[in-house]
Amino acid sequence: MQQNEMKLEFDSRSCNESFARVTVAAFLTQLDPTLEEVADVKTAVSEAVTNAIIHGYEGRIGKVVILCRLEDRELYVEVRDSGKGIEDVARAMEPLYTTKEECDRAGMGFAFMEAFMDSLEVESELGRGTCVKMRKRIARENRQERS
Repeated sequence: MQQNEMKLEFDSRSCNESFARVTVAAFLTQLDPTLEEVADVKTAVSEAVTNAIIHGYEGRIGKVVILCRLEDRELYVEVRDSGKGIEDVARAMEPLYTTKEECDRAGMGFAFMEAFMDSLEVESELGRGTCVKMRKRIARENRQERS
């Protein structure tokens, strides 16, 4: 079993969202993913980080932590904040639900994460923060397809 890990910590500023998704994508490249797999992971990470910045910290600056682990052909990503937390995780995960109507947000963040990753788990505690855990299996056939 091959395993590799990385940890990234940055300020909850919107300018860091693109940095986060590109960093995770670069880490993933060692599994030789397809462009579609990279795009899926980048989208899911982008949504998780954006949620932490907009909903978790609500304009104040805190830390967002991303933990990534590769085991065999699977990517595990954890996006964590120490923000306000989510009162009702099940409701927050419903498509089109948003607590920020004024921000013109679509309320599709969790739905996108769920659609683009193989698994999604959200843990949250009011006043302590949120942890989004995602997994993505990278197809073993990728190398043969490009040969």
